[in-house]
Amino acid sequence: MRLSKRSAGATMLAATFVLAASGCSTKAPESSGGGGAAAGGDVATDVGIEGETINLGVLTDLTGVFAALGNDITNANSLFWENNQVCDTYDVTLDVQDTGYVPQQGVSLYSGMQDNVLAMQQTIGSPINTALAPEYESDQIVNFPSAWSKTLTEIPGTGVVGATYDVEIANGYDYLFREGLLQEGDTVGHIYFEGEYGANGVEGSRAVAEARGLELIEAQIKATDQDMSAQITQFNSAGVDLIALTVAPGQTASVATVAAAQGLDVPILGSNPVFAPGLLEGPAAEWLKTHLYVASPVSSFDAHPELLQQYQEAYPDAVPSLGVVVGFGMSELMKQVLDQACENGDLTREGVLNAFNELEEVDTGGLVVPIRGFEVGQSPSLESFILQPADVPGGATVLEEAFEGEFAADIAG
Repeated sequence: MRLSKRSAGATMLAATFVLAASGCSTKAPESSGGGGAAAGGDVATDVGIEGETINLGVLTDLTGVFAALGNDITNANSLFWENNQVCDTYDVTLDVQDTGYVPQQGVSLYSGMQDNVLAMQQTIGSPINTALAPEYESDQIVNFPSAWSKTLTEIPGTGVVGATYDVEIANGYDYLFREGLLQEGDTVGHIYFEGEYGANGVEGSRAVAEARGLELIEAQIKATDQDMSAQITQFNSAGVDLIALTVAPGQTASVATVAAAQGLDVPILGSNPVFAPGLLEGPAAEWLKTHLYVASPVSSFDAHPELLQQYQEAYPDAVPSLGVVVGFGMSELMKQVLDQACENGDLTREGVLNAFNELEEVDTGGLVVPIRGFEVGQSPSLESFILQPADVPGGATVLEEAFEGEFAADIAG
């Protein structure tokens, strides 16, 4: 599926969501690049540019365990580029492919697009990003993943959009300690997916457990496991004081339903992908609204009412999640990279990678937490918001604005 610009009558985003690069004066090429300078010698191009159009790739999940998140992020990517240009000259099209959250499918789909895209606007899922790491590095691809595993920061050109999962969930622990919802020496049960996503999340729990003397009970599951009865029964028997999650929304719903049924009245702390607003339509809704705390790289729609309005006008049948804010945030990051590459006169893949590596102290107008830069092996941010499910657009409200918890710097290294 290829998404391109809507009609010229599409509503423009408010200026607060678009940080146009200043001083961008290079001209667009008049024909597709072939490895040399563009017409007039203004901008060098090689792959993924035809005339005044840049083609970016999207490998997302529209049908798998993160389908709700994937649809919102992808729709937001599309809507952003329908109303923005690179260097006030180039239009952007998106080549969108559905991996179903299957790594082999992602690798296969990338092989079909890799000779036609300049960069990857989105690749969803830590396992798929990891599977594609050799190709992305070899192709000098700049990629913004819809995933926050620390292993992804080790791929050159890959820009995690916020704190890595270990830092993120550690910030969640910090909040719970400060609010008196968790004490030193308490027992925590952590359910996590096998693979990079879950492994990085539980690393955060391990670090906090060591620092604060928590007893940690780990329960690894597969992404296809849906019934959390056995895990919650184990945690209940152990008398846990907190349930930590690095899973998908389906497992979160099961955890809440089973915990409520068993009378396990303890807080639930989740990494940002654990929640989707659709959970508030299910039987676990009331429990989630009083028990679930989500560490997140983005705020709520309360801080972005113009964005919510824009999205609802474009997708009136959608129930928007905060994946919309993630999608706009990563698109703004890509725009800043491409604008800088254009200003540098080099929109080749190498030139885009160089522009990516130049980014420091990145501001997205509050769409995502402050990004300190994309240094290999380092968490791009030390900050997180704390959200809780609520009957509001996006399904969550802000309990704590973006902050750096006491464990973040040590865990980030």
